[in-house]
Amino acid sequence: MGTMNKLREHTGVILWILVISFGIIWVLQDSGAFDVVGNVTGTNIIYVDGEPITYEEYSRALDAQLQQYQTQTGEAMPPQMVDLERDRVFNALVENKLLEREMDRLGIEVTDEEVYNMVLGERPHPVIGMYFNDGKGGVNRTLLQNFVDDPEARDEWIQLETYLRTERRREKLQNLIGATVRVSDQDVQNEYLKRHRSVDARYVALRYADVPDAQITLTDADIRAFYDENKKDFERKKTYTVNYVVRSKEATAADSALIKSELQRVKERFAAAEDDSLFLAQNGSERPYSGQFFSAAELDPALANLIFPNPNAGALLGPVMAGNEGHLVKVKAVQPAAQPSLSAQHILITAPENDPAARAQALARVNELKQQLAAGANFSDLARQYSQDPGSAAQGGSLGWFGKGRMVEAFEAAAFGAPVGQVVGPVATQYGYHLIRVLNKATQEVRLADYALRVRPDVGTLTAIEEQLDDLQYYAAESNNFKAEAERRKLPVQTVQIEEKQDFIPGIGNSRALMNFLAEAETGAVSEVIELNNQFIVAHLQEVKPAGFRSFEEVKAELEPRVRIAKKKEIVAKRLQDALQKGGSLEAVAGAVGTAVGDAQQITFNNPVAPGLGREIKFTGTALGLKAGQTSRVVEGENAAYIVQTVRVNEPAPLTDGAREQIRNELLGQRRSTVLSQWLASLREKAEVEDHRARFQQ
Repeated sequence: MGTMNKLREHTGVILWILVISFGIIWVLQDSGAFDVVGNVTGTNIIYVDGEPITYEEYSRALDAQLQQYQTQTGEAMPPQMVDLERDRVFNALVENKLLEREMDRLGIEVTDEEVYNMVLGERPHPVIGMYFNDGKGGVNRTLLQNFVDDPEARDEWIQLETYLRTERRREKLQNLIGATVRVSDQDVQNEYLKRHRSVDARYVALRYADVPDAQITLTDADIRAFYDENKKDFERKKTYTVNYVVRSKEATAADSALIKSELQRVKERFAAAEDDSLFLAQNGSERPYSGQFFSAAELDPALANLIFPNPNAGALLGPVMAGNEGHLVKVKAVQPAAQPSLSAQHILITAPENDPAARAQALARVNELKQQLAAGANFSDLARQYSQDPGSAAQGGSLGWFGKGRMVEAFEAAAFGAPVGQVVGPVATQYGYHLIRVLNKATQEVRLADYALRVRPDVGTLTAIEEQLDDLQYYAAESNNFKAEAERRKLPVQTVQIEEKQDFIPGIGNSRALMNFLAEAETGAVSEVIELNNQFIVAHLQEVKPAGFRSFEEVKAELEPRVRIAKKKEIVAKRLQDALQKGGSLEAVAGAVGTAVGDAQQITFNNPVAPGLGREIKFTGTALGLKAGQTSRVVEGENAAYIVQTVRVNEPAPLTDGAREQIRNELLGQRRSTVLSQWLASLREKAEVEDHRARFQQ
């Protein structure tokens, strides 16, 4: 019975264990598909060339994924992740149907002997080795044989056999398709040279950005001609204009108060706990006990402010809120820190380093602010009003806690050299001038037991939000005036353009529920309340534009910079071409166009960055394609036009047998994967797939 007890403790493990690791690309990964092998009846949700997939089969596969996520995280899968999972399960079921049909057509079968060898042979399948392991990297044959012989294990054995038979059948199909792939010795040699050959080159380049805009004349005719030549760039799918309102699921002050109350309730029990690690685990802490020491700079600022600058071993601090969590913190131990940490605030007046006038003006402004501080002004108030650091001004200039190496050198030297509470500066950096005030300094680090509870909105909070949006939906649909109803409820209206079958929607993310609504809705329709990961929305379909091309008037503004760059390319390329036609050395060409010859060393395919030009794939390809001493024609790259001369070709060491075999195997793996993917895509493209999920999903 020990074997059966072990099996039952891991119910379902055999159904999906290692499917991800050892399955080929089309396996329905850990989806519970084997739970639904056999005849399943019910409403059909998918048709693949007329062959049905039932709603029960789809929902069981999806439920298996959702349950696995909850088991691993302890939480329900967020709504938008559920949307993505629905699509993944849908695609896997469709592909499974196609593959099963192809294997039937090709006559691919698995014999009982093959299954026997996968279980009891010299080389059992990896799932056997993992589940019936002997603790030494092998298989516990006794445990395995007990499982095979145990009549009570019949159902589990059938499921395992089904899984192994399916795996072997698909492995045969994979091998059949993969056998069509070949890698020649020349393929290996070319790949080796691509990875390791390099060249040294010289070049003459003219950047497009160096041509003044004033030198470019644009007419409507120029822009129109560019639009006509590049009209495919402005092809548009069916597009929806959608107005929507959002209500966040963020916790309220009342929700935070509940967490504080809960922490206060358990504070005495936490103080008395002898095993803090066990206490945190048993009481659902978001932060398990780690035993590590932390400096002030490594903690959330709210926690660091609570503990430092004078931590006391044995102290129990809190409750305190930090981010979206409430904390009780027990200081277990204190030791000297390798480096000190500071808590500081600053005021920044920005000025570019290469602008003396702006630097002088910024310095004068900082000195004025320092005088106000000396006269008694509040540092935080001045930072909020005058600091030009967008990251800290709203927080009164607060930079939180930081250690050495986080700030630029001049700022760090001034801050770590300043007494606590004293204003220092002006301090010059590349950003401008700073006034700095150190609030606290910590020279110790602590080991903590951090009992943390996440603040979540309670059911009442979420219900109130949904009721408000339900109310909006009802009255907006009745009045046919979405914006007016939203404004009446003080809900800001946002607008977004969404293309048909668009995966990601700015400001919203992935939402099949929203896309289902748009696919069926008429202009003016208002959606039901749609739940996203962190918010609820109600959407209003304002307009539908059919598939076609965006009009010239729509895109004219974005065309102008493209046409301007195109004209700059013509100017730059012509200057280089004229200089090249006159003949002479690269130096002569450079002199004719008013620039210098550049050098580029050790150019490889793996590093397509040209000195002074940025990422230039054409530059790399041109240089590597030339023989030593050859000079290219004028090449129009992404950022510049250039003429390249390869000076030296650096050949790699001869290819060893080991490296040759490694590259061959890598290329085989890549090409087989590509062929399999393309073959599967071809099956999918030829198949007629009917998706009826919208009938079952809100």
